Amino acid sequence: MPAWISPSITEAALTARLKRPPSAGWMRAIRLSLFLLCAIPAGLLLAGLFSGGLGVNPVETLLLETGVWGLRFLLITLAVTPLRWLTGAAWVVQLRRQLGLWAFFYVVSHFAVYAVFENSLVLSAMLEDIAKRPFVLVGMAALLMLLPLALTSNRFSIKRLGRHWRQLHWLIYPAAVLGLVHFFWIIRANRWAEPVAYAVILAVLFGWRLQKRWRPAL
Repeated sequence: MPAWISPSITEAALTARLKRPPSAGWMRAIRLSLFLLCAIPAGLLLAGLFSGGLGVNPVETLLLETGVWGLRFLLITLAVTPLRWLTGAAWVVQLRRQLGLWAFFYVVSHFAVYAVFENSLVLSAMLEDIAKRPFVLVGMAALLMLLPLALTSNRFSIKRLGRHWRQLHWLIYPAAVLGLVHFFWIIRANRWAEPVAYAVILAVLFGWRLQKRWRPAL
């Protein structure tokens, strides 16, 4: 067992070992494990779709679950930096891009279910639906904000954009806000506990980030 995760150690020693980056082999194992964990919701939804386990309205279930998982992964992605600050484990930042891409995957899946199953990929039908249900436009705006983040989540873009890369990736916050608005808009009033919980989590994460960003100037 590698030293950085060995058992029966003091709290101080555990903190020190958490800060120590895992070896390249263990990092690959962590990335693979994370990939499999992130893929579980998609796998369960696909299995339910083909087995008839998504209820009487499988399209509605797919729409809801893919959208909610997209929002969850956005929040998890945003939590990586505070986790690094709290634990001192700088290596966890290496997992942020993978989590962000999974968030984008579920949001795109949400849109794909909407476009294919509800509108048969007919643009005029989608435009008509947007006019009737503005919350669809809010969801699309969130997706469009996430698109450049997904496209620039690579080392080439980080080097090419320089300091502008960090500025661009602040779009994840308004995208998450729009995702929450979209969620609130479609959920029934008696089921607001979940979106309220996500709103609180987002407010805490954003407040933490602002405090860390501006504290040196105070």
